[in-house]
This record gives sequence, C-alpha cells and structure tokens, in this order.
Amino acid sequence: MPYFVAVKIPSFEKMFVGIAVEQWLRYFIVAGIAWLLGYVFFRRQWARRKIVQRVPSAADMWREFRWSALTVLVYALVGSATVWAIKLGWTQMYWKKDTHGSVWFWLSIGIAIVIHDTWFYWTHRLMHHRRLFRWFHQVHHVSTNPSPWAAYSFAPLEALMQALIFPILMFILPMHPFAFAVFMVWQIVFNVAGHTGYEFYPRWFLDTWFGKIINTPTNHAMHHEKMRGNYGLYFNVWDRLMGTNHADYERRFREVTSR
Repeated sequence: MPYFVAVKIPSFEKMFVGIAVEQWLRYFIVAGIAWLLGYVFFRRQWARRKIVQRVPSAADMWREFRWSALTVLVYALVGSATVWAIKLGWTQMYWKKDTHGSVWFWLSIGIAIVIHDTWFYWTHRLMHHRRLFRWFHQVHHVSTNPSPWAAYSFAPLEALMQALIFPILMFILPMHPFAFAVFMVWQIVFNVAGHTGYEFYPRWFLDTWFGKIINTPTNHAMHHEKMRGNYGLYFNVWDRLMGTNHADYERRFREVTSR
C-alpha cells in the first residue's frame, strides 16, 4: 500500500508497478535483516533461542521467497484499486493533520492494529476449515519450521484475504497517510518477527500483564508445528477468550527461554 497519493493519479499500470516495487522493497528489507541476523550473523549465538532446533533448508526458504513475491503482486493489485477509491473520494483518508488532531493521529494507528488483529484471527480460523484450507492456507503451512521469508508466503487467495484489511481500514477509519505508514511498518515488522523462529522475549515475560496480551514467536511457531490453535497475530487476547491457545504454550515458551 502506498503512503501517500500524488495530486495527479498515474495510470493503473504505473500505480501497480510502483506499489509492487514499494511493497517488495519494504518486505525484502525487513525480512532480509531478520534473516541476516538470525541465520547468518548470530546463528550460533542465538542457537539456544531457536524454537525448533533445526534450521529451515535452503529449499524451504526459497519456496517461501517465491510465494512471497507472488503475494506482493496481489497486495499491489489491491493497493492500486484502493488508491483509485481514494481518488474518487470513497474512503476516509484525510491529508491535513489538523483535520482530526494529533491525538486521533496516534489513536487511529492503535485502532487499526486492533481491527487488523481481529480480522486476522477470525479469517485465519475460517481458512483452517477443511473445505477452505487447501485453497487458502495450505501454502503457508508447508512451512512447519518457518523462516522470516514465510511472513508473506501465501497462496493467492490467502494473500487477497490478508490484503483486504487495508482498503477496509480506509473505508471505515479516518487515517492520515503517515498514520497509515506507521501501521504498515508495524504490521510487517511484527509479522516477520513472529516468523523468525527465534524467541526474543525474556523468560519472565508471560508473568506480566503485557505478556498475557502480546503474542510471541513461540506462540506462532507452535501454530506452524501443530496446524491448529494459536490463531492470533499481534495479540493473544482472542486466543485466550476463545480457548484456542495450545494448552502447553506457556510451558513451551518457558522451556525455550530457559535454554
């Protein structure tokens, strides 16, 4: 998704290419940094915090990379359509910061994160339905021991499902382009972090109120291992409310962080 729109909207084709390049660069930078840190520079130093005690194969990471490249094209298509909707005045995006004030600027980011987490939890559970899983979510679950490149490793239908949250936010929530930019950085960084395969939170984290709310890489790694449960993205709230946390999640987290 673009961060801002010029006064003169370019052709759909140019928009598509521009958004695809912007999306891919952002993803490549964030996932690339995570991969370099976890699998090249600090692989030995961080080995004890590797949730699954083996390294994904080069073939696995290359497969994730290819599917991610296709996902970026789907995101660019949805992004281009969203820009046209903005041009036609169909969305609630605004351009002057004083239109809603600085408090709303930051509040809109928080609300967008909560809405996205809710969207992700329920669509994620839906895609695990036996009649939908093969078409939507199976590609992502080929990665039983994900690398950072798995963050966008989706089949086209799942990529479309994931991308729809961005125009939905534009239609229902007044957001400044730079507030949306902050949200976009948050979502890709958190998503990649959850797929690194390393647990970076301290052992005592789950004993805090914050640890009961925020998801950990261990939580999501268990989802890839066991195929069910632990459906949340940013927060562990819906999983706790709906009873879909794995029963041994906290035990596994403490085991990983005690090595």
